[in-house]
Amino acid sequence: MPSQPPSSSAGLWSPGHRSLTIGLVLTITLVASEALAVATIMPIVAAELAAGDRALYGWVFSGFFLGSLLGIVGAGVLIDRGSLTRPYLIGLGLFCIGLLVGGLAPTMQILVVGRVLQGLGAGAIPAVAYVAIGRALPERLRAQMFATLSTAWVLPGVLGPFIAAVVAEAFHWRLVFLGLLPLIAVAAVMAGPAIAAIPSSSAAEGEHDVAVDTRRRLPLAILLTIGAGLTIAGLTDARPWPGLPLVVAGIAITLPAFRRLTPPGTLRAARGMPAAVLLRGILTFAFFCADAYVALALEDTRGTSAVEAGIALTAATLAWTSGAWTQARFIGRIGPRPLVTVGFLTLGIGLLAFTAVLSPSVPIIVGIAAWAVAGLGMGFSYSPLSLTVLRLAPVEAQGASTAGLQLSDVLGTALGTGVGGALIAIAHREGAEDWVGLAAAFGVGVVAAAIGFGLARRLPGPAPSGATRSTALPVPDPAIETAGAPPFVASSSSRGDVTR
Repeated sequence: MPSQPPSSSAGLWSPGHRSLTIGLVLTITLVASEALAVATIMPIVAAELAAGDRALYGWVFSGFFLGSLLGIVGAGVLIDRGSLTRPYLIGLGLFCIGLLVGGLAPTMQILVVGRVLQGLGAGAIPAVAYVAIGRALPERLRAQMFATLSTAWVLPGVLGPFIAAVVAEAFHWRLVFLGLLPLIAVAAVMAGPAIAAIPSSSAAEGEHDVAVDTRRRLPLAILLTIGAGLTIAGLTDARPWPGLPLVVAGIAITLPAFRRLTPPGTLRAARGMPAAVLLRGILTFAFFCADAYVALALEDTRGTSAVEAGIALTAATLAWTSGAWTQARFIGRIGPRPLVTVGFLTLGIGLLAFTAVLSPSVPIIVGIAAWAVAGLGMGFSYSPLSLTVLRLAPVEAQGASTAGLQLSDVLGTALGTGVGGALIAIAHREGAEDWVGLAAAFGVGVVAAAIGFGLARRLPGPAPSGATRSTALPVPDPAIETAGAPPFVASSSSRGDVTR
């Protein structure tokens, strides 16, 4: 017998909403835990599967984020005026298959395949979560639910790297992948019936139009993913043939697709919203050029344990959250420009300082503190870019504009991990010491942060006094903005958000 609809005064934890709330929080928590765990254990994994070869190290991360890009758009197509059950189960299914493939992978190549499958599922899940919240919850509960989902990142951020390191060192790294499968089954049992009970979107004005637009953008998203993959492959090869033609072909495919998928003027960083969209990609590129390789630098180059490396990742996560809380209290008064400027500067300083830990004479604590500084810079700058897009996008174009922001975010993450991994692979192939490739990757991140610092002046300042409600920069709710982006800009890179 179907459950009675919740009363108008029911809260998130009332019987009518409890299953959906718990199921979504648990699902996002598990996806977040896996995202943070893999970076911690990858040096151990690579030592067993690749015998120290760095050729595919970066692809373990890039493959995940490229898969996420397709998963986000693909889920949007499946959601079109239909039940949310199918995209939710497909997303969970792909994520589980990816975990199984990764946990049983005999080679790095198979592990990369598993990570792509994980990315496809991880991209679909937050898209379903957002639509489920919009369809199932009254407006008064939506902000509260987004804030609740944001907290789903807190526990994985604090404990995820530590637990993954302990499991990998005390037992086996494969359990980090396989051990999540029973928990995901529990999440599916909790959320599945609640999602199945959510009606289709026949009453949601405009949702069909959005879905039609999503289907139109899917071929472009596929082209963008292919182009980014070719670019990363060519950079990793780094030879006149076939590396250079792959890079040229990849760029030739990526740039036109990106231009059509983002607001006009994005590629030239036109003032206002286009600059904000481009800066989001530059921001994630700079950070993830290094983030994916922090554990490698500490474990392989400095000989720390995986637990110590996990502390650095946790410190960055907590600092990111602190920065997000800080910006939420100032952005309404000073606008996004100074916050993003300071954020890029802080990120660049953190990246540069972390590079110093590659020297044996520098204490490990310096690297942990430096990476926390980099996370703080992300917290300062991530959310203001989202709010800039929301403030400046016309109402009729908010969906396309936020989709462009999300796309720039994920593409920047994929390219950042890919370029960083390519530099590390090239240095290893040429017989250079490990620190050389890592220093090059971190150096590229510093350069990207410097570019972002220069372009941040193209963002708007504080709203003029007397501005109308429609033009003034909204003052965010700290409970929502703690995580990073607004929850409907579901980014796989944001610590503390609905996805990563």
